[in-house]
Amino acid sequence: MPITPATATPGSTDGTAEAILLELVDENGVTIGTAEKLTAHQPPGQLHRAFSVFLFDEHGRLLLQQRAPGKYHSPGVWSNTCCGHPYPAESPFAAAARRTYEELGVSPSLLAEAGTVRYNHPDPASGLVEQEYNHLFVGMVQSPLRPDPEEVGATAFVTPAELAERHAKDPFSAWFMTVLDAARPAVRELTGPSAGW
Repeated sequence: MPITPATATPGSTDGTAEAILLELVDENGVTIGTAEKLTAHQPPGQLHRAFSVFLFDEHGRLLLQQRAPGKYHSPGVWSNTCCGHPYPAESPFAAAARRTYEELGVSPSLLAEAGTVRYNHPDPASGLVEQEYNHLFVGMVQSPLRPDPEEVGATAFVTPAELAERHAKDPFSAWFMTVLDAARPAVRELTGPSAGW
């Protein structure tokens, strides 16, 4: 697994793990400061920059991931291909490509911006709050996946009908439908009308 500030362990002189900082933003997405990751998700939540990635195969099927059971936030639920937070001063595009590789062991063969969406989603299971200004990306994946088991519990490529069936019976992240609906125009442009998105 690549070592990055998100996965690095002792980094400070006292032997404790370095805090992971997120960019706090205003309602227009302008950076106004930073906050420690867990603190930013404590109720009522602090508005911060995030990203969500939707990758598709050559048949127009969406790659879902089930979050690993050991994750502190939304463990074991299904969600979009990849999501996360840029480091302060890191571009959302670079963060999306980096985390896709770190989590799934694959680089997108195509990755394009698909707009932004702002939401406030409490997660009843964890008590945390997703107060996010989220940058959306769509793209293609054409290489075999090599998921990091500490990040990803399972993966699945699904058609719209298979997604609806899975969404009706399996737990999904609180933010999933919000980000998917916001990305749909770009998804349709990428996958074409026959894919049914």
